[in-house]
Parts: sequence; structure tokens; C-alpha cells
Amino acid sequence: MNKTLAETGKQAQAAAVRRKRRRGDDLSGYLFIGPMLLGLTVLTIIPTIISLILSFTDWSFIAGLDKIKFTGIKNYSLLFHDRVFLLSLKNNLVLLLVVPIQLIISLVLAVVIDKLVYFKSFFKVIFFMPYISSIVAVAIVFQLLFHPSYGPVNQFLKALGVKNPPIWLADVHYALPSVMIIMVWVGIGFSLIVYMAALQSIPKDLYESADIDGAGTWTRFTKITFPLVSPTTFFLLVTGFISTFKSFDIIKVLTEGRPAYSTSVITYYLYTTAFENLKTGYASSMAWVLFGFVMLITLFQLYGQKKWVNY
Repeated sequence: MNKTLAETGKQAQAAAVRRKRRRGDDLSGYLFIGPMLLGLTVLTIIPTIISLILSFTDWSFIAGLDKIKFTGIKNYSLLFHDRVFLLSLKNNLVLLLVVPIQLIISLVLAVVIDKLVYFKSFFKVIFFMPYISSIVAVAIVFQLLFHPSYGPVNQFLKALGVKNPPIWLADVHYALPSVMIIMVWVGIGFSLIVYMAALQSIPKDLYESADIDGAGTWTRFTKITFPLVSPTTFFLLVTGFISTFKSFDIIKVLTEGRPAYSTSVITYYLYTTAFENLKTGYASSMAWVLFGFVMLITLFQLYGQKKWVNY
């Protein structure tokens, strides 16, 4: 009997120690995540909720809080009758083409560098440089390259016999493709680095077995390389689409939405609406429509990954 009581007491004491240790571990965990959680709450969650509320109002941030006027869904209905917003949305959807083009070029370059090129680290740095370069410097360089009269691009086209080369960033029809070319060039480096890491994780014995079976280069690529880097492709596809919807800096520095709003995107139009036209409520509704499109595209990709991504 006494032995049983002693054992019970020891078990209770051990359980109390475990609970105390667990509380200590929990407290340590909360202390570690506290700064990040506080920053996330103050800088992201609260502003997001406030922007949702403001999207139903007619208000300017320079006016007092007593000037807030709730208008229901008026801002959202106005958006789909706003010519500039619809054009900006169309431009955003066109910019989505940047991502697959960028991924195709990056994957081809990654395979070539990984299989056929010496000094791999050197080429990684070379291709990654545009990604980490200042977007202002990149914009200035391409403004010079695409200069209608004295730019190297048009000089080269004239040397080939093209009498009337495009005026690129100053042409309604060529301005957006010019921006897309720049975005592809800037983004290739990041995708290349990620793809090369994925390629190096593919077991070499798979390629050796394919060689023994007589598989050619194309067969090895389609049956081994591409399926095994499909998770990487999916990751780059999701992040790339989200990044194109957030494109702002390149548009602001390079074209400011000109000519005739042909390069305007939702983020830039949102910026001008909020901070130049001082329509905070209307700009907030744009932000939430943009969020909705990004969410739909992400959900579509998450559904589609089950059919082509190999884990």
C-alpha cells in the first residue's frame, strides 16, 4: 500500500515537472515568435482589415476620420466601369505571359550550364546580377537601349535594313512588350539559380540507366529532368504570377503607365489614385480586387498541381 502511494506520488511529481517544463517551452516559443508576430499584426493584419473597411467608404487619408463616408459597394461597381482600371487589369493579365517565358528560358539555361559548361558558379553570378541590380539602373539602361533614334537596338535594326524600326517605350503597341522583355531579363537569374539547385538534387543513376537503355537527350529531358523539377516549376510559377501582379517599381521608373496607359498596371493605378488623386477608399477597393485575382490564380494553380507535379 505504501509502495503504491509512493509510486503514485512520484508519477504526480513527474507529471508536474513535465507540465512546468512544457509551460517553459511554450513561453520560450512565444518569446521567440513574439517580435515577428507583433510586426505581422501591426504592419500587415491590422492594415489589411482597415483597407477592407475603407474600400466601402468615400474618404481621403488627408481628411479627418470624421470625414469617412460609407458608400457600400459603390467603389467596386465603379471599378468595372473605370476604363483605366480595366486597361490596367488587362495589362496585368498580359504580363502573366512573362512567367512561362522566363521559366522556359531559365530551365534551358540551367540544363545547359549544369551539363555542358565549366565554371558553373561564374555563370550563376553573371545571370543573377540583373536580379539583384537596382531597378532604377536597369530602367535607365533600357531607356538608352530602346531610344528611338540613337539606341543600339534600333541602330542594329537599321543596319539589318529595317527602315522604320519601332519606337519601343514611346509606342502604344510596343511599350508593354518592351516592359515584358525587361522583366524576363531581370527575372531569369532567380529562376536559373533555383532550377540549378533542383537539377543537382536529381539522382545521377537515373541518367545512367537512361543512357544504358539508349535514351536520347530529349527523352532524358522529358522523362526524367522535367518531371523531377516539376515541384520547383510549380513554386516558381506561383511566386512568379504573384510577383507580376505586384509589378510597380519597373512601371514607375520606366514609363509611369505611358503612353496612353498602355503600360499601366493595377498597382501603379492604385498608387496614383491613393497618393496623387487622394481617393483612399477607391484605391482600397482596387487593392482587394487585385487580392481576389491573385487568390483565384493561386487556387487554380493549387488545383492544377495535382495533375502535373511529381513529388
